[in-house]
Amino acid sequence: MPGLLANKVVIVAGLGGIGNGLARRYADEGALLVIGDLDAELAARVAAELDPSAQRVRGVALDGADEASVIGAVDLAVGTFGRLDGVHLNFTNAADAYLPGGVVDLPLEAFDEVMRVNTRGFVICAKHTIPPMIASGGGSIVFTASIDAYNGASTRVSYQMSKAAELALMRHIARKYGPKGIRANAIAPGLIWHYKFDENPMPDGIVDQTRARQMIKSRFGTPDDIAAMGALLLSDDGSFITAQTISVDGGVTFRP
Repeated sequence: MPGLLANKVVIVAGLGGIGNGLARRYADEGALLVIGDLDAELAARVAAELDPSAQRVRGVALDGADEASVIGAVDLAVGTFGRLDGVHLNFTNAADAYLPGGVVDLPLEAFDEVMRVNTRGFVICAKHTIPPMIASGGGSIVFTASIDAYNGASTRVSYQMSKAAELALMRHIARKYGPKGIRANAIAPGLIWHYKFDENPMPDGIVDQTRARQMIKSRFGTPDDIAAMGALLLSDDGSFITAQTISVDGGVTFRP
């Protein structure tokens, strides 16, 4: 049976912990993919693993906060596969993630870098992916946001602000371009366990605190959980879902 994304042309911007899982699931669902990351070797390796023939998956160096780089990835997708049906923006910068202070102590260079990547970068990607999706008859854009967008914390204020801004952009896209066939949604992960946490353990206490807040106690989330939701939102099965932020966090948050 054909997959949820059979022959849909999708760009995945940002690989690594969650992104590798997105690329794998979308390829398994039949998508034609351009996958990009700042780490060009990573993008090439993941693409080769998913599709040794390079006929259905292309890996590319991609800086989501650089306009020329984004335009290049979009041109590659449209030039190779003839159209663009979906985009998953999965890159992020968390320069202040583990800084202990609040806004009073925040180094402005950290704030500027987080906003440059997470806010300006998402604007750049939206600006250059929406027109070719409209030209293809419509499409879906998915943001990887975070529950930090609406859960207050005493640290990582830049990261929280940037993720809230991403949700505002998502809603704007859904409202403005919905009549032209564009859907926009965000996935807000909680703690998603992946290989990077095995290589670089998180500070003491975060893991136990998160487990205590989850309603599902048996495990943490995995990239497959995010990819499953992303596949739905990019697919025709999700064609009546737009302007939504969907938490995938084991019940850490629940909102009306």
